[in-house]
Amino acid sequence: MSPDPTAPAAPFTRYRLGTAYDEMFAAPQSPRSHYRRLYERLLELPADELERRQTAADQNFLNQGVTFTVYGADEGTERIFPYDLLPRIITSAEWDVIERGLTQRITALNLFLRDIYHDGHILRDGVIPADLVLSCRHYRREMRGIRLVRDAYISIAGTDLVRLPDGRFAVLEDNVRVPSGVSYMLVNRQVSKRVFPNLFDHYNVRPNEQYGQALLATLRALDPQQRPDPRVVLLTPGVYNSAYFEHTFLARQMGIELVEGRDLLVHNNVVYMRTTAGLERVDVIYRRVDDDFIDPLSFRHDSFLGVAGLMHAYRAGNVGLANAIGTGIADDKAVYAYVPRIIRYYTGEDPILENVETYVLTDDAQRRHVLANLESLVVKAVGESGGYGMLIGPHSSAAERETFRRQIEADPRNYIAQPTLALSQAPCFIDGGIEARHIDLRPYILSGERVVIVPGGLTRVALRRGSLVVNSSQGGGSKDTWILHD
Repeated sequence: MSPDPTAPAAPFTRYRLGTAYDEMFAAPQSPRSHYRRLYERLLELPADELERRQTAADQNFLNQGVTFTVYGADEGTERIFPYDLLPRIITSAEWDVIERGLTQRITALNLFLRDIYHDGHILRDGVIPADLVLSCRHYRREMRGIRLVRDAYISIAGTDLVRLPDGRFAVLEDNVRVPSGVSYMLVNRQVSKRVFPNLFDHYNVRPNEQYGQALLATLRALDPQQRPDPRVVLLTPGVYNSAYFEHTFLARQMGIELVEGRDLLVHNNVVYMRTTAGLERVDVIYRRVDDDFIDPLSFRHDSFLGVAGLMHAYRAGNVGLANAIGTGIADDKAVYAYVPRIIRYYTGEDPILENVETYVLTDDAQRRHVLANLESLVVKAVGESGGYGMLIGPHSSAAERETFRRQIEADPRNYIAQPTLALSQAPCFIDGGIEARHIDLRPYILSGERVVIVPGGLTRVALRRGSLVVNSSQGGGSKDTWILHD
């Protein structure tokens, strides 16, 4: 009997296609054209060679100290960031749509934030409910009337995209307060080029190594005085923060000082950095500290992470901040539901990248629908991140659904709901073989003198079989993202 030509070939014997869009395969054992060379290469390599390369990649991460922190984990908080050695490949045509869509989105969100903190036209015109915006926990009255250089509220964004079953990309959420993860994108590329050097060259992948200098140029453009060589610093909460590796990595990439709140002071509404040579003026701060903790005189009085008087210096126009205080309105998950309207209002264009269908639970009819269908929906707390504060209906217990029911009824403003998405799947090297795992994509957008999107992004992977949660804090990992030239 002749062999079945559709039977999976080693190392794909455990690989299964489902209802989700498959990044590599158009049909069983029929790779998409841009994945064909990778597929053929994987067929050539013995399993022990893939295992050796995965081990070498993991050792590289260990040697570089590429870690993240899981708060509350019994086994210890510091972990090596899980890396899958098989790249995710995106064509030039697909990337063009993503790039145009994200440029349109960050442009509209910056216009929205400027309007909210100044004239409020969009609220008076009823495009988005005023009480939804003004009740947002990230709305800062202290930002009313402050003029920003280039009206740049969002200078750095990390927007989460998912690919729908029909192959289109859609926006799952916006991250514009202190978006993280870009260091893993850059380290993934360094490791990927070592793991598959010949394959990488064959594919003619667009580079992403320029991100550090693009970020520095974006930050320099925020200097209120527009000096030719402004002093930029990165403000970190400190070594115990979950993203501290990233803070140190990016400071090195840009060649700027990494500082904590105690290293800075404000005198006569000017920010200074303490150095061995005395006080030196600071012009721009890339802050990785949340609004609540950034200035104990203006926000949380018990904060030791920020800089007393920073808000006064900011209001006086003597220092630039990235991102601006109060940008969290734009990544509130309830406000997210209105972003397509926001885009149309400010640009006169239809969104290039659509939202995922979202139920706003302050609406009585939408709330009733969600409460009647909790077993089939995903419920998210509007201000949480990292996969926390979330109910995945099909994977939940009756007790968990009842808990969320009570929480929604008590505080509907704090929750939204979405359909359970079949995130696209991609090949991953798991336990000596190749299996399909669900993924998303977080590109990073910079907005200074112009919008810059370095090709690629952080492809996050739900490493647990069947899981839809890609967050590292919930057992997820990542892989390199290859954007092809034409």
